[in-house]
Amino acid sequence: MPSKLRYGAFIGPHHPMNENPTLCLQRDLELAEHLEYLGYDEIWYGEHHSAGWETIASPEVMIAAAAERTKRIKLGSAVSSVPYHHPLMLAERYSQLDHMTRGRTMLGMGPGSLASDAEMMGIPVARQRDMMDEAIDVITRLMRGETVTHRTDWFELNNARIHLTPYSRPSIDMIAASTVSPTGSRAAGRNGIGMLSFGATSSAAFDALSSNWAICEEIARDNGKTVDRSNWRLVAPMHIAETREQARHDVRFGIEGWADYLRNVAALPIVPGGGDVVDAMLDSHMAVIGTPDDAIAQIQRLKKQSGGFGTLLLFGTNWADWPQTKRSYEMIARYVMPKIDEAPDNRIISEAECRAARPELAGKIGAAIQDRIQRHIAEKGESNIAPELIAALPPKADES
Repeated sequence: MPSKLRYGAFIGPHHPMNENPTLCLQRDLELAEHLEYLGYDEIWYGEHHSAGWETIASPEVMIAAAAERTKRIKLGSAVSSVPYHHPLMLAERYSQLDHMTRGRTMLGMGPGSLASDAEMMGIPVARQRDMMDEAIDVITRLMRGETVTHRTDWFELNNARIHLTPYSRPSIDMIAASTVSPTGSRAAGRNGIGMLSFGATSSAAFDALSSNWAICEEIARDNGKTVDRSNWRLVAPMHIAETREQARHDVRFGIEGWADYLRNVAALPIVPGGGDVVDAMLDSHMAVIGTPDDAIAQIQRLKKQSGGFGTLLLFGTNWADWPQTKRSYEMIARYVMPKIDEAPDNRIISEAECRAARPELAGKIGAAIQDRIQRHIAEKGESNIAPELIAALPPKADES
């Protein structure tokens, strides 16, 4: 039987500047409860320190708070910006979280998406990806229980080990972030960890999906490691409603500000330019703003292009107001997830069989009921039987 696609959410977050940030953070935590109730598998929190919109500075704090509100859903960082942290400290914190969540913690690692963050810390933007490689290579070893001695121009480890072995065995889930360049896929392959493809539906990243996974597999083989497509996560923005018109109406609440932030503040090249934002997103297949059928088609498109992946992460965009946003997640759980599962739906098989057999089965039920009525009449007479039931009985043999 094919493996079941998992579902989750990537929460940068992306909260507009005109809203109360305290309430926005509370909604991020409420969303974890909502997604767990709906049967989603995981939720990921970002790390950012500038630009206003992405207000989570510590994914670890969010994971700890969300863990207290939930029981099953897995919680991760997407990503912890590893050039901003000493590798031993980061490994220590996530190992502790893994115990506190009883194995529900995941560690996502990347270079840091906002150049403004790096600038404030005096980190050359040109060095971020090299620093990411250096950090991931030792963090994965630390999380697997190794003792590490390593020196770079920005951190040093002397016979270092995490003193609290992770709750999960052999280690917690770890992923490297990937977009268009092979940086993330090479890091994932070199260390035998998972990969998270951010902005997987943007034209450049979509085109690079299969080649980036091929690079991941090749680098893994070169380093004596193995990688598994089930540990590959794709991020895609979707907003679902009962009709396409309703979905378009819903996202007018916040999509223009979101697009402006990504284009002109964060400078992330994932939003297509020109004309109406909704039309541009739909024409480029960057987003689904429509019905459950549209979401199903997008997922099938991603599966075909990638060759297969393990988890679909919905981009937490806040395009729509809060009630409509929660409704979209609910509709995906109710109407999209069952259609994507490639296992036979025995409900459908059972309904078809019963529909075809209905005349025969109805006859058997009717005959059984009539037999009981006739047996009662034979014992007690017709005095306490409704006339309608008497009339419904087949004629007696001597009356035909």
